[in-house]
Amino acid sequence: MTFFLIHFAFFLKTYKSRENKDILQKIYDFNFRQLELSIREIGYGDQSINKKMKNYLNLFHAIVSEIHFWDKLDKNEKSKKLSSFLEDFGEIDILVDHFDDFSMNLKKKTLNFFLKSVISP
Repeated sequence: MTFFLIHFAFFLKTYKSRENKDILQKIYDFNFRQLELSIREIGYGDQSINKKMKNYLNLFHAIVSEIHFWDKLDKNEKSKKLSSFLEDFGEIDILVDHFDDFSMNLKKKTLNFFLKSVISP
C-alpha cells in the first residue's frame, strides 16, 4: 500500500494547481474511498477500518510533506526520505531512480492525458 501512496503523492504534487483543485480533490476522494472499500471487503470491522484509514491518511500526508521539495534533494536525501516509509526495503537507490523517472514522466504529460479516458466530456 505504501508504494501506491507514494505514487499518488507524486501524482498530486505534480498536478497541484488552482485550475486542477476540484478534479484533484475528486481523485483524492475516489482513491481513499476505494481504499476503504477494499479494507471492508477484506472483512475488517468498522473500528478497525477507521483506525486503518486514519493510519493511511496520516502516512499519505507525511509522504506528501516529505516529497514536497523532491527535485531539490540530492540522491542521499531522497534515499533517507523513502527509507523512512519503507524501512524493510533493501534496494532503496533503485526506488529513488524509479521515483525520479516517475516524476519526470508525470511532468511530460498533462493531467488531461490521464483523465481523458475516464471522464465524460
